[in-house]
Order: sequence, then C-alpha cells, then structure tokens
Amino acid sequence: MKKNYSIYNLPENVIFCKKCVVSNQRPQSTIEFKSSNNQKKGIKFGKDGICDACKYNDKKKVINWKEREKKLFHILEKYRKNNGDYDCIVPSSGGKDSSFTAHILKNKYKMNPLAVTWAPNMWTEVGLNNFQNLSRVGGVDSFLYTPNGNLHRYLTKKAFLNLGHPFQPFMHGQKIIGPKIASQLNISLVIYGENQAEYGNDIKDNEDFLMNSDFYSCKDDQDITEIKIAGSSIKEIINDTDFQLNDFTSYIPLKKSVISNKKISMLYLGYFEKWDPQECFYYASQNTGFKPASERSEGTYSKYTEIDDKMVPFHFYTTFIKFGIGRATHDASQEIRNNKINRDEGVKLVKKFDSEEPNKYLKEFLQYLDISKDQYLKTIDSFRSPHLWNFDEKSNKWQLKKTVF
Repeated sequence: MKKNYSIYNLPENVIFCKKCVVSNQRPQSTIEFKSSNNQKKGIKFGKDGICDACKYNDKKKVINWKEREKKLFHILEKYRKNNGDYDCIVPSSGGKDSSFTAHILKNKYKMNPLAVTWAPNMWTEVGLNNFQNLSRVGGVDSFLYTPNGNLHRYLTKKAFLNLGHPFQPFMHGQKIIGPKIASQLNISLVIYGENQAEYGNDIKDNEDFLMNSDFYSCKDDQDITEIKIAGSSIKEIINDTDFQLNDFTSYIPLKKSVISNKKISMLYLGYFEKWDPQECFYYASQNTGFKPASERSEGTYSKYTEIDDKMVPFHFYTTFIKFGIGRATHDASQEIRNNKINRDEGVKLVKKFDSEEPNKYLKEFLQYLDISKDQYLKTIDSFRSPHLWNFDEKSNKWQLKKTVF
C-alpha cells in the first residue's frame, strides 16, 4: 500500500478553496445508518479552484427571495390545520438555527410548530437554558426526547472507537426523530433549517426544497437488525451485549411505506429564507432569549454556534484529525461566504484555533465513554490519514502536511 494513501477514500492531493478556507477533504453528509468510514465523498471543486459551497453562495445573491417566500406561504397552506393541532414538526436543539426556524414559522408564517429535541449527550448550562428559553421566551411548544441512556452511551463509545466519530449516534437520532414523532402525531410536515448542501454536499441538492427520504427512512424489506449504528449492525451489538432489539426503538428509521402512506415531507426552510448563521443568531437572541456562551468554543473563535452539548468540541476535533478540517475552518468558511470576514482573516483564525485540543470537558468526556486518557489519545492517532499527517520525531508531534496558511 502507498505510504501517503487516504484511508477515507478522499483525494490524496489536498487543495484549498480560493474563496473560503475549506479543503477538498471536507466530506459530504452521509446516511448515518449506512455510514462507513472508508467510503467518503468530498466537497467538489471546479477547475477555477472554487468549492461548490462558495459557488452556491454566489447563486444565493441572485435568487428572488420574495418569490421564494411567497412560494413557502403557498406550500404551507395545505398543511395549516387551524383546529388547535400542530401543523409541523421542527427538529430542534435549542440552538440558534432551530430557534430561528421554529420562531419564524410561528410568527411570520403563522404556523403552529412543535419543536422536537433529541437530547444532547451532555447538556451544557447555556445549552439547557437556550433549550428552555425557546418555549419560555420564544413561545414555541417544545418536546424533549431522551433515548435509552445506557444504550446511547454505549453507542457513543463504540462510534468513537470504531469511527472516530463520537457524535454519530446523536446525529443519527437527530435526523430520524422528527419524522418518527410526526408519524405518531399524524403530522405531515417536518421543517429543518438549512440544507447541508449550503456547506458542501452536492450543489444540485440545493435545487430541491425537500430532503431526500433516504436520510430518514429505510426500505420496507430492510432487515432492521442490519441497520448500522456506531460502525456495527444492530444484530452485532445485540450478539455482543445484553441489549435487546426493543432497546433500539429510538434509532430505527421509519419504513418508506409509512412515509408514503402518511405523506410525510421534510422541507428545508433555507430554500425559502436566505440562510445566514450569524443573522440567525441575532434573530434568536432578540426573539427567543438565545444566549451565547460566556467564552469562545474550543477549536474556534465563535461563542454562539453548537454550544448545547459538551460532546461537540470532540466531534469537531475528530473531524480535524480525520480530515484536517477543524471547527475554525467550518466557522470561518461560512462567515467568509456571508461577507462577515475576508479570506485573509479566515486563514489567520484557522491557523490560530483549528488545531486546538479540547480540554475543558475532557474529564467528563472520558467518564462518559468510560475510557482512559491513554486510550483516548491512541484512538485519536489511529484515525490520522497518512496523506494528511506526518509525525515529526524531533518535536515528537503530529503535523499536517499541508495547511491553508
């Protein structure tokens, strides 16, 4: 095998976007219950050296947003109930984006949304307060769904050890809980914020306001015991542990026939409202009592993005280890695209913060996963792809072979 191969099937020649600071190592979103660590698709770049996320951002500048808004009002009319029942589900973390989504649907579009939250692994104080404020200050009804804690902790540990992705079980649950609750309450509309294509999935995905049902449902003939979570099938986990199939109820996606019979649709608000994460923060602060953290998040310079879960810093740090793309790269890229900072500023922020190791919640992280610090460090190093990393014997440190700076 080649010395500098990519273990994630991403391009071995690393290039950076000429407009933002993202590289071609940024993986596209995957179907979590089918995910495999070595089958990644990266963000696409044109011959001009510009990434698809930046190209779509340029398209957003010429979209007639007033016409899109009218279209959304028209679409929502067929879901509006006017009988006291909920019209739609908003999958929510209590973060700025979902708070913006739920509040604007209720107040601008006059819908009756129910915000549904898949509980974080470990609440932060500010995250819990923001979750509560969506209802207490923002006036949006809210439902908190907390999965089997013993199983979720086990899956989180396995996801870290197997995939280098401790956030994978949470992301899996977050994607399927909206339609599952919608099915139970006979609600036909689930509304997310922005499409992940805003940040690097196939640019063509932005042409449709509906989410691909493959992300939240499975075929009718799917053997549910073969569904993968944390790098293992449900069947394998049951065989290796004392967990039973019924313990996995929260993690099993709806069948496609259920989606079809109940006519459940997953819609992206970001198709109709020009999406800008910083503007979502300002809106949520003014209307739902959303508060930023008291200090910047580890690995980046911001204080208001994904601050609800103590697991988040480790999620972004593992993406830095696996793909050479950390939290500052993520934040700076989208702020460059939205003209909040320029590329030179973004490069400096990436250089200063991207490689920062998360220490604030490390003790709690290790306790939650029931692993030692030595096991944590060895696991981290095992996910460094040879085409990205080099171990410098002189300094006794790992170094990225190529950076944006």
